[in-house]
Amino acid sequence: MNIKDSMRQILEAESKAILNIPVTDQYEKAVNLIVKQVHEKGGKLVTSGMGKAGQIAMNIATTFCSTGIPAVCLHPSEAQHGDLGILQPDDVMLLLSNSGKTSEIVELVTLARNLYPQLKFIVITGNTDSPLARVADICLYTGGAPEVCPLGLTPTTSTTMMTVMGDVLVVNTMLATGFTREQYALRHHGGYLGQKSRKEEK
Repeated sequence: MNIKDSMRQILEAESKAILNIPVTDQYEKAVNLIVKQVHEKGGKLVTSGMGKAGQIAMNIATTFCSTGIPAVCLHPSEAQHGDLGILQPDDVMLLLSNSGKTSEIVELVTLARNLYPQLKFIVITGNTDSPLARVADICLYTGGAPEVCPLGLTPTTSTTMMTVMGDVLVVNTMLATGFTREQYALRHHGGYLGQKSRKEEK
């Protein structure tokens, strides 16, 4: 198979996986929880994941920051060495694990709840029958499509779906809070997007 044929197969497989992400009322619950805890009560969104999922968690956090929802990405291993102190009582956590069994993330739930028992957890996972899914307050299921990696191992399709699901949460939270172009400009001063948000682009 040449690269063009492989590319077509990958695009088809990942596009199909995205279209098959289950659309449920859990998204509305997740958005409402983020709005309540962060926008209304002054908490923040704390995302976390391990490995490639952790990189997606970072992306989701920074995107939320630029759209009016204060967010940080907490590395699950560093959390065990003092960084857990970033948590505050009104925060909400968004945890990413395709398997739902990532030991560092499962342990993070226990540590966080020991610190603040009232903390709420939103989980994005490809396995609804997993330890992480069972402890979640809100579980967002990716649909569990196989990875396009020829070994079936490297996070590829799963991280694509996590990214898209993060976009769904961000966009709908923006709509729920009425986030404006002017508010965006106050948070994004540099670069083309900063100019565009202030209508200064050439």
